[in-house]
Amino acid sequence: MGALIARLALAAALAFPGAAAAQLSGAAEAQIKAAFLYKFGGFVEWPAGAFAGADSFAIGVLGGDAVALELERLVAGRTVQDRPISVRRVRRGEPTGGLHVLFIGRGEAARLPEVLAAAKGQPLLVVTESDNALASGSVINFVQADDKVRFDVALPAAERGQLRISSRLLAVARKVVPGGSS
Repeated sequence: MGALIARLALAAALAFPGAAAAQLSGAAEAQIKAAFLYKFGGFVEWPAGAFAGADSFAIGVLGGDAVALELERLVAGRTVQDRPISVRRVRRGEPTGGLHVLFIGRGEAARLPEVLAAAKGQPLLVVTESDNALASGSVINFVQADDKVRFDVALPAAERGQLRISSRLLAVARKVVPGGSS
């Protein structure tokens, strides 16, 4: 468990020198969240067919321009699930089809039910940073604990999207909401 947290923190520190040691300023927080979004892709199993016709591993960002900017810098030339990573800034009303991960920033939290309804049935890892987001249907929600960016996971939401979250990722989550299957 500690080794995975250390690797995730190391990835964030290497990608963004100074971010890990810094007080959680807005820029450092965006850098750390971008590193997590990139790394989450390696700890989730998507259903067969989720990558059919996809030439990239697509991460969408709605309402988090600072995170999108950091993510674009971080993933340049990197891969997830043996595919190059693309970052798409999602605007209001745009469909989420073709995305594998969708980060919904705090400023768009009120739209979470609408976005989830539009994405129903899609194997989409929805990551948020808002109070009560897990109860609304988010799979992973960023939280601040002891001046650190941590995350909670809701297995029922992952199961609805036919996503399997690695036990290694669950072991480092701050909180895991149990799902219906084992």
